[in-house]
Amino acid sequence: MTDWVLACATDDIDEEDLIRFDHEDKTYAIYNTDNGFFATAGYCTHEVQHLEDGLVIGNVIECPLHQGRFEISSGKALSAPVCEDLVTYPVKVEGDQIYIQIV
Repeated sequence: MTDWVLACATDDIDEEDLIRFDHEDKTYAIYNTDNGFFATAGYCTHEVQHLEDGLVIGNVIECPLHQGRFEISSGKALSAPVCEDLVTYPVKVEGDQIYIQIV
């Protein structure tokens, strides 16, 4: 079963930035990029470091701990020390509300 969950409002996230979203027992990162809104798992796959303090550059998130980078839209690991991709989640915007699909 999949559910669409209200994560935040569109104006809660500055351009080229992200916010943390906690739902039940999981943590997510919701991004506002030039290419739209996206959602990934909230923690870096290299070490247990939340991405909320990371740097968003275009369509890339840089982990604040060891500067590993991921492509936001696909979750693809782009640079060492990360080698495992981030899980991504579908996003939809209705009006000024952002929803993510939780599987």
